[in-house]
Amino acid sequence: MTERLDGTVALVTGASSGIGEATAVALAAEGAQVAVAARRRDRLEALADRIGADRVLVQECDITDESQARALVASTVEHFGRLDTLVNNAGVMLLGPIEGAPVEEWRRMVELNLLGLFYATHAALPHLLDAADTEPRRVADVVNVSSVAGRVARTGNGVYSATKFGVVAFSESLRQEVTRRHVRVSVVEPGAVLTELATHNRPEIVEGMRATFGEMELMHSADIAEAIAFAVTRPRRVAVNEVLVRPTEQER
Repeated sequence: MTERLDGTVALVTGASSGIGEATAVALAAEGAQVAVAARRRDRLEALADRIGADRVLVQECDITDESQARALVASTVEHFGRLDTLVNNAGVMLLGPIEGAPVEEWRRMVELNLLGLFYATHAALPHLLDAADTEPRRVADVVNVSSVAGRVARTGNGVYSATKFGVVAFSESLRQEVTRRHVRVSVVEPGAVLTELATHNRPEIVEGMRATFGEMELMHSADIAEAIAFAVTRPRRVAVNEVLVRPTEQER
C-alpha cells in the first residue's frame, strides 16, 4: 500500500543531477510540490520545466554554508507554506589512499557530506515536526542518502567512508529522538550508480574505478529514487529506517 504525497512539500538537495534529480521527479509524480536545491541553477531550471514550473521552487544554494542552508529551508516554507519531506542527497565522493592524500578533499567531503546535511536537517526539523502534527498525512520524513561505504570501510575510501558512517550514526540518533512524534528518518545506502559522482575524482582514481566497475551493469539514479519514494509513501504506522541497494553484480 502506498500513500500519495498530495498536499505535501518536499525539499531535495543536490537536485541538479543524478539521484537528486530523479528523486525530485519521483516525489512530484507522487503528488508533492518540490523545492530543488543545488549550485547549478541552469540544471535546476531545466528540471523545473520537466516537472512543471508551477509545482517546483528552484533554489541555488551551497549547503556547506550554514546561512545558505537555513535560508533554503526558510524560503521553501515561505513559498509553499510547509515542509513535509527533506531528502539530504547532496554529497561528494573523493577516493584514494589516506597516505599522501590532498587534505582539501577530506575537508570538502566533511563539509558537504556531514555539515551540509546537519545544517539542512537542523533548519528543517521544526517544520517537519509541525507537518507531522497536521493534515494531510500527519507524518513527515527525513531521508539521508548514505552509501554502501557507510557500512564497510575499504582501502581507498577511508575518509569518504567515515563521512557516510557519520550519516548513519546521525540518522539513527535523530530517529530515536523524533520517531514518537512521527518524523521518520530513513537512510538509503546505494552501491554503484551511474551518476556524475565518480567524475569528481583525480584521473588516476577514475581509472581505477573503471577497472573495478567497468564491466558491471550499474544502477540508474531512478532505481534509488524509487527506494526513496517507497520509504516516504508508507502509511503513517510504517517507518523504513534503512535501505541498502546494490547492483546485482556488485559483490561488496
